Amino acid sequence: MSSNETPRGPVDSSRVPRYAGPATFARLPRLDEVGTADVAVVGVPFDSGVSYRPGARFGGNAIREASRLLRPYNPAQDASPFALAQVADAGDIAANPFNINEAVETVEAAADELLGTGARLMTLGGDHTIALPLLRSVAKKHGPVALLHFDAHLDTWDTYFGAEYTHGTPFRRAVEEGILDTEALSHVGTRGPLYGKQDLTDDEKMGFGIVTSADIYRRGADEVADQLRQRIGDRPLYISIDIDCLDPAHAPGTGTPEAGGMTSRELLEILRGLASCNLVSADVVEVAPAYDHAEITAVAASHTAYELTTIMSRQIAEARNK
Repeated sequence: MSSNETPRGPVDSSRVPRYAGPATFARLPRLDEVGTADVAVVGVPFDSGVSYRPGARFGGNAIREASRLLRPYNPAQDASPFALAQVADAGDIAANPFNINEAVETVEAAADELLGTGARLMTLGGDHTIALPLLRSVAKKHGPVALLHFDAHLDTWDTYFGAEYTHGTPFRRAVEEGILDTEALSHVGTRGPLYGKQDLTDDEKMGFGIVTSADIYRRGADEVADQLRQRIGDRPLYISIDIDCLDPAHAPGTGTPEAGGMTSRELLEILRGLASCNLVSADVVEVAPAYDHAEITAVAASHTAYELTTIMSRQIAEARNK
């Protein structure tokens, strides 16, 4: 979008009730309605890589439904993200549910195409397997990227049942493939039992730092965000958020819940504290609406995606106005 074009924003809720019409993210236009976008919100309805409860294939549309209540001005970041940049819903990437390797290739190719238009991606999963092809695509454009991985789990295990592509392995594969900047990797919100202490040893060897959910509770969101900013610096940053980083009280609708997680408020405040980072794309994954209650998880995920979209829109507008 050129500097003299006005972005097309959401449907006006004072004229069309929020519960009416197509459930695009935040009631934004579809990508085919605007031609190109600065930020493309895209769904990946895929959950064949899960190791416990399935259902995340329905997560993207659940997030879209919950996002009907999002409003165009974000007071926490003092920004109107949909007026600063063209944000559009790019629909879903249709990945093969019976062949994980083919699905990974499909997601990567579709991400390549969207990133090739100049857009940044706000991806709605789907299970965490999809983070690997998304990172591959982003790294083609930016080189190895910094990663903030919000999750109850490490997701740096080697294989499950001999399968190298699962929702528990994407970040080990990404390190092995050299698409991550190993000087700027962090897990945030991890907790719960592991298979053994070697899990932590292997993870540290890959370059990851860990901020546990207990660390967030004791130190607070502001201090944690400051630590993460210092670790990231001005590197191109990818943020991957498994909604199970939240406590099951705030996100019951997910496949592998763990007690003792952070609150939705803590997650949103940490993200707002990262607004100065060079966020090149992001994902929110593992929303499994069959286990949700009153859309608690989908609402948390929609607000999470909204904060990430706001960060990207602000940075796009700032770069355009320089």
